[in-house]
Amino acid sequence: MKKTLRAAAMALLFAGCATAPTGPSVAVLPGSGMSFEQFRYDDYECRRFASDQIGGRSAADAQTDSAVKSAVVGTAVGAAAGAIIGGHRGAGVGAGTGLIVGSAAGAGAAHGSALTLQQRYDIGYQQCMYAKGHKVPVAGRFESQPRRSASVPPPPPPPGSPPPPPPR
Repeated sequence: MKKTLRAAAMALLFAGCATAPTGPSVAVLPGSGMSFEQFRYDDYECRRFASDQIGGRSAADAQTDSAVKSAVVGTAVGAAAGAIIGGHRGAGVGAGTGLIVGSAAGAGAAHGSALTLQQRYDIGYQQCMYAKGHKVPVAGRFESQPRRSASVPPPPPPPGSPPPPPPR
């Protein structure tokens, strides 16, 4: 039992070391003809706007909350299941197992919570910066024609004579 609790405590300790960024994870460039000072001022304002859009919480806060809640729920459910299945002794084993399983589930839920919150923050930040006249790079690819393999010849022209030119 002690080994189980010790392993679970270590898992929670290491899971708490991973933190999400506290600012935007997207690139924004200064608008045409804007000074860097204006860009910095707008960046500050848009960071506040984006933070307000997600309720003032950081992605790291959401990650921690989710991990702790999942570990607590896992421990409680494991203790209850252990008590039902194995009596008084089973409750301790169930709690230890629930803590480990809850911690593992909490790590996955924490990652998902942080990712969702970061995406919402980034969207608010980009919208604000774009509205203030700054450039938001987007991924794109320009290709005039699909590439053909060198071994495949182009299709032949249609059979027959070409139509006559239109009358003038």
